[in-house]
Amino acid sequence: MAPLHPHLVLVGMMGAGKTTAGRRVARQLGWRHVDADKRIERTTGRAIPEIFAADGEAGFRAIERDVLASLLGVPGRTVVSTGGGAVLSPANRALMRQRGTVVWLRARPETLLARVGAGKDRPLLADDPAASVRRIATERQSAYANAAHVIVDVDGLTADQVADAVLAAVKARERAS
Repeated sequence: MAPLHPHLVLVGMMGAGKTTAGRRVARQLGWRHVDADKRIERTTGRAIPEIFAADGEAGFRAIERDVLASLLGVPGRTVVSTGGGAVLSPANRALMRQRGTVVWLRARPETLLARVGAGKDRPLLADDPAASVRRIATERQSAYANAAHVIVDVDGLTADQVADAVLAAVKARERAS
């Protein structure tokens, strides 16, 4: 199966499984996998919490935009696991949709909370993880929906099941196109 677009882009909230599923999907497709947040840390030489502390969220989002554009501009097939807030920028959403098949890994707040725990090393969850996850999920829902070509609900699924569901959803979309 070769999707229409050169890249497969996984979006969703922190804890949705973008990186774990992304690795598995890439392995099954024989593509490379890149975690956008890890690339940001490698590019800047700083951990994401450090970037947020020094540059604020706006500074982080500018770096994220540049890294995402770079990742989606490379030749070859890549599965890109984005950071949870990459969809906040209309320009990012347009770029992802133009250069990739975008899959929203959708999860209920309870699932996300079980996976992220106390939110250690997650700057947006610093004060009250439970309330923050619920608020952020509500605020970002329309951005995820606008970015996504397909949606995969991940609640109750193992990482392998999520990867299989991603591949099945992309395949179904390709058949319908």
